[in-house]
Amino acid sequence: MAHRTPAQEASRETADADGVRRRERFGRLPERIRPQDTVETNPATRPDPARDTYHADEWLIRYCG
Repeated sequence: MAHRTPAQEASRETADADGVRRRERFGRLPERIRPQDTVETNPATRPDPARDTYHADEWLIRYCG
């Protein structure tokens, strides 16, 4: 029969307490997330007609102006 020293008993108690905390934190799966909750929808904006118009001399204004 082995004789335990107080240091061994203290380390065993610490290990048991660590195990209890670990099981409390990681002992169960997280709550299930529904697929509907993972998608964010935003309303589409209307296209701006002034922004998408073609300007034949735009390159002149941009590079030579």
